[in-house]
Amino acid sequence: MIGIIVTGHGSFATGLTSGLKLLVGEPEQYETVDFDPEDSIEILTTKLKAAAARLKDCDGILILTDLAGGSPFNVSIRLKMTADREGTAMEVIGGTNLPVVLDAYMSRTVIADAGQLAASSSANGRQQVIHYV
Repeated sequence: MIGIIVTGHGSFATGLTSGLKLLVGEPEQYETVDFDPEDSIEILTTKLKAAAARLKDCDGILILTDLAGGSPFNVSIRLKMTADREGTAMEVIGGTNLPVVLDAYMSRTVIADAGQLAASSSANGRQQVIHYV
């Protein structure tokens, strides 16, 4: 199974996870990493590495971040580059919303490739953004 890490500015990760818990219960092989106001990039890096280490027995890791180009996204991309060199399957999505998290969490039982899971979940998340007029 693919492990999931949700990260973002402030309590983004904790907030999305709260919504996920209402829908599916207590998530497994799932980590949250909040980027608190007092955290430096080094602290965020340490938190993300620790979360990834807790998911070391997973078939891969999907990191879901709030803003593409923000610090959680950039640190996650650096972790992905290291993972790629080490042969670990890791993918990163920026611009995550609750439908992306829910889709990734539910689909990882049938999608065993981190890249395919990232593509499927991000596509499904985009479809959930609707402008009601």
